[in-house]
Amino acid sequence: MCTRGLPGLALLVVAVTSLPGLRPAAPPALRTTLGSSAACRLSRAEAELRCRVPGGLPCSGRGRCDCGVCICQVTEVGKYYGPLCECHDWVCETYDGKICAGHGKCDCGKCKCDEGWYGEACQYPTSCNLTRKKSNEMCKNSQDIICSGAGTCQCGRCKCANSEGNGLVYGKFCECDDRECIDDETEEICTGHGKCYCGNCYCEAGWHGDKCEFQCDITPWEIKKRCTSPDGKICSNRGTCVCGECTCHDVDPTGDWGDIHGDTCECDERNCKAVYDRYSDDFCSGHGQCNCGRCDCKEGWTGKKCEHPRSCPLSAEESAKKCQGNSNLPCSGRGK
Repeated sequence: MCTRGLPGLALLVVAVTSLPGLRPAAPPALRTTLGSSAACRLSRAEAELRCRVPGGLPCSGRGRCDCGVCICQVTEVGKYYGPLCECHDWVCETYDGKICAGHGKCDCGKCKCDEGWYGEACQYPTSCNLTRKKSNEMCKNSQDIICSGAGTCQCGRCKCANSEGNGLVYGKFCECDDRECIDDETEEICTGHGKCYCGNCYCEAGWHGDKCEFQCDITPWEIKKRCTSPDGKICSNRGTCVCGECTCHDVDPTGDWGDIHGDTCECDERNCKAVYDRYSDDFCSGHGQCNCGRCDCKEGWTGKKCEHPRSCPLSAEESAKKCQGNSNLPCSGRGK
């Protein structure tokens, strides 16, 4: 490009394209080149109008508008480009962990399929050499249901039921249904206060509920403080924190609390195997209760496993006889 007589323009192009993480979507235009001010001849409203995606954000929300020209800003993995920064090479559909199923190329967020393949992710072959039985077998989920009952099988690959084109049903076997995350009243995904992953809402801090519909009455900082166990872990890594209260992952809810309990799920009764007495075939020798992995002995008993009486009703001779065993020495000579 000839820049004779336009030193200011050349300097502007070099300055913009050399910034890390920034690339212009189109050459800068409509700027005066007098001095260093480089004033824009467009009003702010006119400039933003040229940068705005119809019905969307200026520069698709992925860059800044500079005198009617979008300068794309890379803030995540991939490459933004296009006059309005509308293209992103890393947002193409994937199938079985591969972009465009490995049968196409990603072009401005859409898959361009190789010959012989079609579909949003290029996952379907145009001709099929499988029998119907073999195809259906390949489409069965772990419960032997074809496409999880939420799609149809096409040549061994599931085509999920998305009649409205919203892509809310997805997965290799159509096992994910994000319609489960839609709130009945607001009709928003997770009520606008969380993200939906495979039909489950993961709420922002301060919100809870199946669809993030309830707001906590305490601050996120206080929530974290209340749920932090003495060892510094949230609910001891054995529960879920909801508004400052831990809901423990109780694997065996057969007792008063179940195996895991405590304000921060710090008590794990599965640790009671350490106080199991193989001779009495009971926890704490049958003379105590396992509490948070430790024995709380009944009155009159002591020891790690409540195996020792505090006072002995036996005479010294009777006691020695019980300890005799098959040896001539008390406790076989290995104890007292």
